[in-house]
Amino acid sequence: MLEGLTMAGRESSNAAVMYHTAMGERLGLGMTEEKALDLLQRLGPLTAGEIAQHTGLAPASVSGLVDRLEGKWLVRRVRDTKDRRRVIVEINQERLAGFGELFEPFVAALAELYERYTDEQLEVILDYLTRSAALQREATAGLADGA
Repeated sequence: MLEGLTMAGRESSNAAVMYHTAMGERLGLGMTEEKALDLLQRLGPLTAGEIAQHTGLAPASVSGLVDRLEGKWLVRRVRDTKDRRRVIVEINQERLAGFGELFEPFVAALAELYERYTDEQLEVILDYLTRSAALQREATAGLADGA
């Protein structure tokens, strides 16, 4: 069973990487750029430091990432109105119009898949996904820190 879980996890990871690589190509984005936009869509405007915390990427990598997204007019840096020393990265919503439509077939397929499971099974799946994502963020941060 554990070997099967390991193989299925690797297969799922590979499928996710390939999906987001293909999606990024369609959108003219690198995979990290696409996932950073997803993070900003889900969590709202963030500082570069907060993006680094949520992604596990090194601050220098985040700075370059934000530069690339800003260069494509997908995000903008704005001064925090409460603390003018802070710079917040926010999505340029007008520029992202239509991006979500590309994800709709996959989202619909996942919704159909979820219908096959009971609420209790979905709770276990949710718990696993939440915990494994946290472990992966920790591992990413460890790589970024050189650990």
